Amino acid sequence: MTAPGAPRQRPGFLARMMLLHLAVVTLVVALCGGVYGWLTYERLGRDAERQALSVARSVAADDDVRAGVADLLDAGPADLDPEVLSGGALQTAAEEVRDRTDSLFVVITDDTGLRLSHPNPEQLGRPVSTDPTEALAGREVTSQERGTLGRSARAKVPVYAPGTDAAVVGAVSVGISRTDMLATLREDITPVAATAVGALGLGAAASAAIARRLKRLTLGLEPEEIATLAQDQEAVLRGVDEGVIGISPEHRITVVNAEAGRLLGVAEPARLVGTPLAEAGLPASFSALLAAATPASPAVEQVVGGHVLILSARAVRPDRPGLPPLGWVVLIRDRTELQSLTRQLDAVGALSTALRAQRHEFANRLHTIAGLLAIGDAEEARRYVAEVTETGPLSYPAEGAQLLRDPYLQAFLGAKSVEAAERGVSLRIGADTLVRGRITDPQDVTTVIGSLVDNAVRAAVQGAAGDRWVEVELLDDWAGGEGTLHLVVADSGDGLPVADPEAIFAQGWSTAVPSGGSGDGGGAPFAVLPDIHGQGFGLSLSRELARRRGGEVWVADPGRPGGPGAVFCARLPGTVVRDPGSGADVGGDRSAGRSGGAG
Repeated sequence: MTAPGAPRQRPGFLARMMLLHLAVVTLVVALCGGVYGWLTYERLGRDAERQALSVARSVAADDDVRAGVADLLDAGPADLDPEVLSGGALQTAAEEVRDRTDSLFVVITDDTGLRLSHPNPEQLGRPVSTDPTEALAGREVTSQERGTLGRSARAKVPVYAPGTDAAVVGAVSVGISRTDMLATLREDITPVAATAVGALGLGAAASAAIARRLKRLTLGLEPEEIATLAQDQEAVLRGVDEGVIGISPEHRITVVNAEAGRLLGVAEPARLVGTPLAEAGLPASFSALLAAATPASPAVEQVVGGHVLILSARAVRPDRPGLPPLGWVVLIRDRTELQSLTRQLDAVGALSTALRAQRHEFANRLHTIAGLLAIGDAEEARRYVAEVTETGPLSYPAEGAQLLRDPYLQAFLGAKSVEAAERGVSLRIGADTLVRGRITDPQDVTTVIGSLVDNAVRAAVQGAAGDRWVEVELLDDWAGGEGTLHLVVADSGDGLPVADPEAIFAQGWSTAVPSGGSGDGGGAPFAVLPDIHGQGFGLSLSRELARRRGGEVWVADPGRPGGPGAVFCARLPGTVVRDPGSGADVGGDRSAGRSGGAG
């Protein structure tokens, strides 16, 4: 019960819609029924007027009536006495016609409008209650008027003298009772009323069905709540930094925010709304994501247009039990920067390892010098210090590292050689290496070189050859005025484990041994070995980065079992600038030739 003074609760939208629909149906049925009833009543009135006119004509044409009216033209007061008229021939004839035709009245008048016959004898000899002028003027007239016997449909016809159609001696007025017309109307209107009641019942059922349908479609929400949800959704979709794609149970895209369009390379995300998922041109992994969407399903990675994306799908179900699923929501997060930072962190880790090795060697050398001084052999100590000064503080385990003039390449590949040496692999720099310029984009160079070298080291470790090695050869040239870095990486592994070398560039393909794997080094496809730790995307990402620059990463030789292993090549335009002190202009032709051979 509502508390006193509390505002009355407004009926819900569905209740208002149902009441409005019922009101409209009721109004339409009532209006149609009323119009039909009125038209029927009018038709019955016209029919009654025609019936009265027919009876009046037959009475006025009767010779006895014409003669009787003509005989009373010069009648005196005694002849027009009600008692005399009530027993006259005109009264008798009129009453017979009235009884035979079920008329309300049959009245005969003289040429002055005095009644010569009437159902009520007391009215005989008196003037008629309605105007007889038209009939006495020789014109037939029909109307619906109220007289002494009530409202009726009546007709008035002139009575002519016997043997002529010119002299009017009186009039005949015949009336059909309104009660009779209403009785006929009730008979005609009953089926219409039954139809109207049926239409109201059908309208009520349709209203209830529409209300239930709307309730299912709107999940029981009011319009105000739906508008609020739409505003909140728009605010969330525009405000979040992640891509969001909504998919209906029929696999049609329902929502795409701008961030999702940017990450997926879609120029106009709004045009995807309403498009079937299979026809939207999105990555093929979306279907697999939806099929495996559970609250515990892991996210997966995919490279799309140079972006490393994390995709996760969740099935959306309504809070109210018994309602069907609402579809899926796919969240898209950009991991490109994180992937880049991971690569840089790997490089920093490799450099840290190299620094630890340097620290260890420095400690050994200091211990040697301290021992020589302790035994008093100062001359030998001076000679040892001079030797260390000439050879440098530490040489990286990379063979041919002196061929690398760029400090960045020296540090990065030197650190990689330390990391490889710890795994029993010798990293060497090819004898034809010639890089005279300076690296301008360490991030992309780190990603490509690091990915190819890491894969080569892994292949060498897993290979059957006893002598495990990785060889890296780098060349630069400035064909067309643009500095391009060429890279060749070979290893001592067992070659690629697939017949088609292009297969290894598929997203998720990895030579890494999964947890619990057999260690045979076989690559696993994306659907079999979903990778959430960054493995399986190095080659794909490297190729994307190279192609984005107009370059390429490809397999020059797939290798063979027992070694030597695969040979990978890469071309990275726009990653090298001229070093004025390197003499690059002098050896430009030689560099171009070497890079052409490497590529």
